[in-house]
Amino acid sequence: MTETTVILDAAAMQRALTRIAHEIAERNENGAEVVLTGIPVGGDHLAKRLGKILSELWRQPVPVGILDVSMHRDDLDQRAAPTVHPTVIPFDVTGKTVVLVDDVLFSGRTTRAAMDALNDFGRPKKIQLAVVIDRGHRELPIKADFVGKNVPTAEGEKIRVRLVENDGVDEVVLERPR
Repeated sequence: MTETTVILDAAAMQRALTRIAHEIAERNENGAEVVLTGIPVGGDHLAKRLGKILSELWRQPVPVGILDVSMHRDDLDQRAAPTVHPTVIPFDVTGKTVVLVDDVLFSGRTTRAAMDALNDFGRPKKIQLAVVIDRGHRELPIKADFVGKNVPTAEGEKIRVRLVENDGVDEVVLERPR
């Protein structure tokens, strides 16, 4: 049995994404140098949403790609066969500011895998990280540049980011074992 608590509802999630987009725009004055790359499953949809908001702010299209990290993870030997998602990066990352987008930052291992995977596509000028939820418990020295909400959690707790594209609803819930 688990007890669930809604951390962000649909309106709060939209506000967080809008704020993150504005923070990205403030930190990166030249929108033409910024590309977004989402990490499946979740970060890809969030990157598309951020891309739309940034395109409106900068009044120009913001390229959005999808970066699968499953074969770059350091825990491949501890998992069943990884679920591989397509990587679609229809732009050159060399010399660009790449904003990696993920739903939850936890240990930092997915982000590290994403940076390794990104190197296969070129040498970015800069890599930034945007996440909806930062739940702490870092195992690697990785810090998000843009955070929707910090949610300190206990080891046994889980954060679920549910998105309309996958789950039919936008919300973030905290699951606690009873």
